[in-house]
Amino acid sequence: MRNLKLSEDHFDLKKINKYATLMTLGNGYMGIRGTHEEDYPIQKRGLFVAGIYNNSSLEDPEELVNLPDVMGMDLEIDGEVFSSLKGKTISYDRTLHMDRGELTKDVVWEREDGLRLQFTFRRLAAKHDVHVLASKVSIESLNRDVSITLRTGIDAQQTNFGRQHVLEDHVQVHDETYMQGTYTTTRSHQTIGLFSTCTYSKSCDVHFFAKNRQLLSESTAALKKNEPFHMEKLNAVYTSIDQKVDRLTEIGLAKVKQLSEEGYERILQQSENAWEDFWQERRIEIHSSNPMDQQAIDFAQYHLEIMAPKHNPNLSVAAKGLTGEGYKGHVFWDAEIFILPYHLYNDPKAAKQLLEYRYNRLPEARERAKANGHEGAQFPWESARTGKEETPAYAAINIKTGERQKVASALAEHHIVADIAYAVLHHYHVTGDEEFMAARGLTMLEETSKFWLSRTSERDGQLHLLNVIGPDEYTEFIDNNAYTNYMAHYVVKQTLQVLDKFNKLDEEFRKSAKDFLNRLYLPKENADQLIPQDDTFLGKPAIDLSKYKKNQGSQSILLDYSRGEVNEMQILKQADVVMLLYLFPDLFSKEVVEKNFSYYEDKTIHDSSLSKAIHSILAMRCDQEELAYQLFQEACLIDLGPNPHSSDEGIHAASLGSIWLAVFSFLNLSFEQEGIKLNPTLPEAWSSFKLPLHYKGREITVEMNQNTLCIEKVGGDPIDMEIGKQHYQLIDHLEIPLHKDNELHKERT
Repeated sequence: MRNLKLSEDHFDLKKINKYATLMTLGNGYMGIRGTHEEDYPIQKRGLFVAGIYNNSSLEDPEELVNLPDVMGMDLEIDGEVFSSLKGKTISYDRTLHMDRGELTKDVVWEREDGLRLQFTFRRLAAKHDVHVLASKVSIESLNRDVSITLRTGIDAQQTNFGRQHVLEDHVQVHDETYMQGTYTTTRSHQTIGLFSTCTYSKSCDVHFFAKNRQLLSESTAALKKNEPFHMEKLNAVYTSIDQKVDRLTEIGLAKVKQLSEEGYERILQQSENAWEDFWQERRIEIHSSNPMDQQAIDFAQYHLEIMAPKHNPNLSVAAKGLTGEGYKGHVFWDAEIFILPYHLYNDPKAAKQLLEYRYNRLPEARERAKANGHEGAQFPWESARTGKEETPAYAAINIKTGERQKVASALAEHHIVADIAYAVLHHYHVTGDEEFMAARGLTMLEETSKFWLSRTSERDGQLHLLNVIGPDEYTEFIDNNAYTNYMAHYVVKQTLQVLDKFNKLDEEFRKSAKDFLNRLYLPKENADQLIPQDDTFLGKPAIDLSKYKKNQGSQSILLDYSRGEVNEMQILKQADVVMLLYLFPDLFSKEVVEKNFSYYEDKTIHDSSLSKAIHSILAMRCDQEELAYQLFQEACLIDLGPNPHSSDEGIHAASLGSIWLAVFSFLNLSFEQEGIKLNPTLPEAWSSFKLPLHYKGREITVEMNQNTLCIEKVGGDPIDMEIGKQHYQLIDHLEIPLHKDNELHKERT
């Protein structure tokens, strides 16, 4: 696989935490931030295991625990600590090899006294065995004999922004070789077992010690000039989520002993084979005049893969994946609307498991609905281990006023209830999985529908959804948010149909749902063809947003206006009505879609990473191809762009999902009963394009260049296809010639 790389060619302290995020290694079970082995003052290490949450007090929300570190290393040369902040760097290359899931760093470094050394650092999180982390360091002195000392082990001094979440249960060195650290979270009482061993290419003086929450191995070796030295550090990670606590030691020691026999290169080869299978099956190929397009989609697919906890259906994807402490590792609507579709069309089983996470938390959702005076199930805005609401009560302190801003999302951003139901329906339409629908989906749909039936208020004979927050979080506590109302209407309508299909529709629910559908207020376009975002938005004053749009993603408008002032102006943080139009492309006429896209994009600052790619999709549908491509590229730069702190606290997981959604949406693909409609429109910069997808048990590949559209199918029955305005049957292969302007031929082939 060519060019599946992300590299930095010089050490930059300002970007140290950004690259630690971007170069995270992982396998869905755990993520290890791409920090340097050596310490730097502002560097933030991180080892995260999916599902390990804790809170420091009853009042605090649970957060994904930053676990003890196993990658850090103190490296002394003749008693002096190695650091890129000292001496002179002769050459430097640090590369994330996404093709094989390995991070490497190659440095030639010269000390002030002229000593020159060559270092190679390598590490991986195994894809074939999710419990394995491995690293290897190679050192060679290029111009004199030296003594080297390496200290590394299990460092439990890590915290979450200063909060300590684990207690030391047991630390031990077995057989003078194998280090074990067992820890328990302070309140959630989850147990984590970390096991490490080091092997050396030559005899070393090795001893162990434990102090201040660190269990360390210290090794010293004398090196001749031009004599390479290698140390491999092999680690195993297990938790009480996947193993019985009384067996953690037995299992962990057995694994780390096995790893020491295999060695780094063998582990890498097995992991690389698993990565090769992944890329062969799922890589999107883009031949573009801008190489960033291919790198961005590769980067998105890599991270979407390593954040997915495919090993356990009781886990979901956090807003930062497993790459950092941002948003406390909580699960938002991002998982269902922005991330699940990628897995749905690539690995439907993984998508189903994300829905299982929500199904398993229905009891808590029912309790929350009841506590708030509603029926059915009300899923929390932020979820973690238990399914209870984990949204913090307050945001950061306003340094101008000294006051904390209350977080309103948990109180009114109820569209997440419809978002989850939408994902259940999306999964069913794409997979046709009647077993899941019968066993879990029907219950989820009925319970979320009951919530909406009870959430309404009656006014003048109509039903209204009052005091809500839509996707645009700069507009709080408004009535009849268009996105929320239409999503609720869709969910209830579809639930009626699905329950009826499965003969599970009772008369009382049918009557209540029919009444809801007949009387729910749905905002319609006004005389100017604008769909009101809510009851008051179009009547609010508008201001010139140009300076804020130039500084997107920074929330700089909150430096000039309070949240209350922003709420009373036509200012959008992100797509809202545009989000509605994206999810329901046939709800309004193209003329209305174009009018609303233009109007609302002008009012959108794009301060949310979820916004740009969705606007790109709508721009393409509105035949604004140049703008669509511009917005797509801007979305690609949210993590990969030059901002040195854009991703310090973790990856923008939903943004990566939406980048894939944008690429996927260029196919203009939709499903009609058993058939597929396809009318691809590619950016002018793309000369060819290849995208694999899954649909109802079939593996399909769509490939397009300037002259031809090719569609391949493996498995399953033939599929009726509408391509352009022509009808075909896809048995195994279709090849359709294109006009020079990329419009499909009228005649069949």
